[in-house]
Amino acid sequence: MAGAHHVLLVPGFFGFANLGEFAYFGHVRDFLVQALPEVGVRGEVDVVPTIPTASLERRAALLAQTAAKLLEAKGGGSLSLIGHSSGGLDARLFASPGAKLPTSADVERIASTLRAIVTVATPHFGTPLAHLFSSLFGQQLLKLLSLSTIHALRAGRLPISVVLRLAGVFRNRKAPANVVDQLWAELLHDFSADRRTGIEKFFTEVGSDRDLVEQLTPAGTATFNASTPNRPEVRYGCVVTRARPPGVRSFLRAGIDPYAHATHSLFVALYRLASRTRANQVHVPRNRIAALSRVYHSRVDARANDGMVPTLSQVWGEGIGAAWADHHDIIGHFDYPTHVPPHFDWVASGTGFDLHRFELIWRDVAAFVGAA
Repeated sequence: MAGAHHVLLVPGFFGFANLGEFAYFGHVRDFLVQALPEVGVRGEVDVVPTIPTASLERRAALLAQTAAKLLEAKGGGSLSLIGHSSGGLDARLFASPGAKLPTSADVERIASTLRAIVTVATPHFGTPLAHLFSSLFGQQLLKLLSLSTIHALRAGRLPISVVLRLAGVFRNRKAPANVVDQLWAELLHDFSADRRTGIEKFFTEVGSDRDLVEQLTPAGTATFNASTPNRPEVRYGCVVTRARPPGVRSFLRAGIDPYAHATHSLFVALYRLASRTRANQVHVPRNRIAALSRVYHSRVDARANDGMVPTLSQVWGEGIGAAWADHHDIIGHFDYPTHVPPHFDWVASGTGFDLHRFELIWRDVAAFVGAA
């Protein structure tokens, strides 16, 4: 398949690919398998296994190894990468000319086959939430938030009591250690015995490597950007996401379901934390900011975000699309439980993102890759 064009999907901070039933990229992959051949892209669409909180260098090395195995198994071809959240930084590092990664794979040879890199809700200029997660208590919060995400996207919802207490912890960022431990135990109890063992083992393994957290601060990404030039022959594009600022409108859009209102309170806490970016920390040309403001029909500034990553931090390369969507909406985790397969929401952010908007964005992504 020397003429094949393969696409690798690179998970981000919540990329718990090793947990099997947590389909991080499930909806995206299903859609692209159908959409890419329509634009002339014929090859494999695979998901890269990753270690969620490991350093960018280690994650990019895993990407290189996955790409090497794919090209070898398929007899060659070209590659395009689609990275969500910090997965976009993995892709950029892997592609950067002369990148030194901890792997025996021939990174330069593999990277020379790249045609396009698409970053989706990626913190190119960092996120304030990284500061929160860098402390000892923050590491416990990250672990708890991660398990909550797995639970919600697997089962459809969390116990309302857990959501409300979790939102309270993020609002106050001070809680007795036993509260976090209690929430962890309560969530873990809902999994089967085998799955509990797998989850505990997984978090023990990833907990030993948290280097990514510091790298995602605004200061960390400034260092990354200075040392990670684009590969000239690769086409770079981005998908940008923005959630509506918390208020009456977002509250009403969350719906009348008590569970939606409970998760909305968690979204509000995360949104406010992610809105603490300073204007001098994002380096986006004024014309790009003006263009985004026109798309959203309101001013986009450093405070705008998707509940995890500042919107302006996501701008890198050509603009493919901009959506009212929270950080997980954009990869198919919005509220549509009756669809087959079902779409389960992460939090009720009130963005209004739905299946129609999902398909529009990802069709544009497929067209971008096809034109590269």
